[in-house]
Amino acid sequence: MKTPRKRYDQEFKRMIVELYKSGKTARSISEEFGIRVEFVSRWKRELARYQEASFSGNGNHRMTEEQAEITRLKKELKEAQIERDILKKAVSIFSRNDRAA
Repeated sequence: MKTPRKRYDQEFKRMIVELYKSGKTARSISEEFGIRVEFVSRWKRELARYQEASFSGNGNHRMTEEQAEITRLKKELKEAQIERDILKKAVSIFSRNDRAA
């Protein structure tokens, strides 16, 4: 049988990163807390990259307001481009019908 996957909460991950920053080695932290060495470096990297948005869970990073705005604007742009393409096709269809009549 498969063993269930361990889940670590945000506070635990931050504590591990702080211990690492204070001078403890990743190996000693992993042995002391029973976690993999790779987790220490991954959590340190994620905290450095996303700061307060780190460790949101389930692989979904929290977005900053700027990132959310960029995502929203990209979505709006894509919708506008689709609408434009539809209108272009409609104009060409109606233009052909006008010439045929």
